[in-house]
Amino acid sequence: MKACAMTDVGKVRKINQDYIFSSPEPVGKLKNLYIVADGMGGHKAGDYASRFLVENLVNYVKEAEGENEITILKEGIRTVNGKLYQEALKNEDLSGMGTTLVAASIEGSNLNVANVGDSRMYLIRDGRANQITRDHSYVEEMVLLGRMKRGSEDYQRKKNIITRAVGTQAHVEADFFEITLEEHDCLLMCSDGLTNMLDDSEIEQIVSSDRSLKEKTEKLIGTANEKGGRDNIAVILIEPRISEVNIC
Repeated sequence: MKACAMTDVGKVRKINQDYIFSSPEPVGKLKNLYIVADGMGGHKAGDYASRFLVENLVNYVKEAEGENEITILKEGIRTVNGKLYQEALKNEDLSGMGTTLVAASIEGSNLNVANVGDSRMYLIRDGRANQITRDHSYVEEMVLLGRMKRGSEDYQRKKNIITRAVGTQAHVEADFFEITLEEHDCLLMCSDGLTNMLDDSEIEQIVSSDRSLKEKTEKLIGTANEKGGRDNIAVILIEPRISEVNIC
């Protein structure tokens, strides 16, 4: 398994409120662990929220006793959400803070993904980018209800309104997805600083190119910045190498 993880402050923001974790090696009982978090809140709060979430979730996973990947992630997210919410209650400077989350772990050909908010996981298969996660956003809820067209002017104007985040309430429910991976699949985890700048066809073109994994990651971030870089950008690219797993 190979992975490349990078963040960039972008061209407009002064502080990077995205925070990532990437380990192709075991973390606790998990065979590997990848996390993207995009903080929100005031000058200090967003940065604090994303870092707090990632660091505390990694620590939880390291100490977890269970064997089931989904249970470990579910309980970890629930526990860290409660802690982050309490931090906001104790410190007025952190009031209203929150963070998105997309977390993933791969065992053999099985991919388990958890998400809260609008940071995303894509499966790139046969040159096509398929979004695995579902955005917890106002515009996506309106699309599901048939009240808004995806990509419309109203959609673009309101797409940053998040309906679910870690740390904003005493309890949070993450969505979970299980995918069976195939040979030559590639996985992309990212914050909306990437997807607000690049459409799926641009992502497909870059990730399906002959560049190295590092060069693809740099190209994704570089293209987002070339198109305006209006937000922080977080990218984790993963090549699971399923054929190698199956041979073993």
